[in-house]
Amino acid sequence: MEIKHIQYFIEVTETGSFTQAANRLYITQPAISRIIKSLEDELGFTLFIRSRKKLVLTEEGQVVYQHAKNIEEQYQMLLADLDQFQQLKKGHMRIGLPSITNAFFFSQLIASFHHKYPEITFQLEEDGSKRIEEKVHQEELDFGVVVLPTTQEGFASHVFIHEGLKLIVPVSHRFAQRKSITLNNLENEAFIMFNQDFSLRESIVKACEDAGFKPKIILETSQLDFIEEMVASNIGITFLPDSTCQELTREVTAVAIANPTIEWKLALIWKQDSHLSYVMKEFIRFAEEKLQHQ
Repeated sequence: MEIKHIQYFIEVTETGSFTQAANRLYITQPAISRIIKSLEDELGFTLFIRSRKKLVLTEEGQVVYQHAKNIEEQYQMLLADLDQFQQLKKGHMRIGLPSITNAFFFSQLIASFHHKYPEITFQLEEDGSKRIEEKVHQEELDFGVVVLPTTQEGFASHVFIHEGLKLIVPVSHRFAQRKSITLNNLENEAFIMFNQDFSLRESIVKACEDAGFKPKIILETSQLDFIEEMVASNIGITFLPDSTCQELTREVTAVAIANPTIEWKLALIWKQDSHLSYVMKEFIRFAEEKLQHQ
């Protein structure tokens, strides 16, 4: 029994006519009649009561029709699933990355995924966590790397970095040789910050206010390199995640924050209620496996 014969049987049943079914299937009426007769011979039952007005299913034909519909539905689901697997060979993903992140490990992730699925292409956008979060919510991006917690609900996430922030000062600064520093020692310092599109800024401001002072922000930007240059030029101080500090130049130094510590959670997010293609599901699985070792 071929799937195509089952599909022809369904079409004849639903049109009630060999001629109409043949027209819709773009085959001849004698051909479809022979196919139905062959199906009846194979099953050992007459499937239709043939009359001049309209074909009517026999009792056995009704049973066959019910099962045929289920078979056809399962067949279409099979094709859809196979098509999704085919999409793993070709696809496009849009990912938002904050400029504050250490891009090396994420570039390694994308490179590894591309090596496994070479025809999948990527569009990477650099922005602040808040803007990235909004774009994922609006489905302008498929994935985003953001600082948790998110400002909106409805995201699934995978945390892959959970670390503290460090104070960044020029090597000539009076705190440069300290092993650690408390926040209230920084009340009179000038701060260089990421702009308000970055969730990290809010975390720092809140931590300072909890320590009893409002930070004096003299410069804000979206560019990590520019922040480092301004700190190196002794314009002000800043805070950066521990992993980002590893790439700093010798003109600045990182000092641990002892009291209170400021935590930083970085996560890959995607919209929870959106339809995920096989490409996206595979990327999530791949990312969770790779990033857990970071």
